[in-house]
Amino acid sequence: MAFSNLTSKAVLLYDEWIKDADPRLEGWPLMSSPFPTTFIIGTYVYFVTSLGPKLMENKKPFELRQIMTFYNFSVVALSLYMTYEFLMSGWATGYSFRCDIVDYSRSPTALRMVRTCWLYFFSKFIELLDTIFFVLRKKNNQVTFLHVFHHSIMPWTWWFGVKFAAGGLGTFHALLNCIVHVVMYTYYGICSLGPAYHKYLWWKKYMTTIQLVQFIMITVHIGQIYIMDDCPYQYPIFMFIIWLYGSMFLVLFLHFWYHAYTKGQRLPKMARNGISKDQ
Repeated sequence: MAFSNLTSKAVLLYDEWIKDADPRLEGWPLMSSPFPTTFIIGTYVYFVTSLGPKLMENKKPFELRQIMTFYNFSVVALSLYMTYEFLMSGWATGYSFRCDIVDYSRSPTALRMVRTCWLYFFSKFIELLDTIFFVLRKKNNQVTFLHVFHHSIMPWTWWFGVKFAAGGLGTFHALLNCIVHVVMYTYYGICSLGPAYHKYLWWKKYMTTIQLVQFIMITVHIGQIYIMDDCPYQYPIFMFIIWLYGSMFLVLFLHFWYHAYTKGQRLPKMARNGISKDQ
């Protein structure tokens, strides 16, 4: 009886909370509730940390070069498209880069932003393949906590972002992330073509710099919310989450930079094992 009452209260609270969701997303795939996303993420975590390595334990690594080439360059194309859509739905067509609130209207531009936010959210499920490829190729040392955490937390937090605040200043980090992914997945795509193409990767040393600049820009941009007196952004909690996330990875990359370039040592194991590909 007590469990039944608790469940009923939880359902009532959920029903009350979900009333504030953006009605424009009614009926969109994966947006009915956070449970499908949670289930997918849970399955992903179980596979890459337990089931997958066990299944591969007595098998030879899969040769996935052609598949990975197609995958990496497909992500490049998708990231280019999302960059363009983020720009055309706000960031290059009217946003101030300061207090940009969510436009909940059904204007063509506002709906374009909603579609772009949903596509960005969905792209995070596609990127789960990064880790699955590690497992199938028996690169289990690259399946670090940080890598799995990053790939898990992004789609889960973005479900709430899309459901309640598809637009405004909370999407700036997504725009930057798409731009960085164009560079990163181009690099990984060329890598997957084989050693003959590695001579074209002279710009590898700039990858860390690009990622570091990304997190500095995210942290500075979102930090404005604390010095603006009257910004009526609808969901300030999202600003804190983005600031926390950006700050955490900024610190990690500064640590990376210090060891790799200031001290001239080998990269920290955490960084070597996939932090640069997590972004």
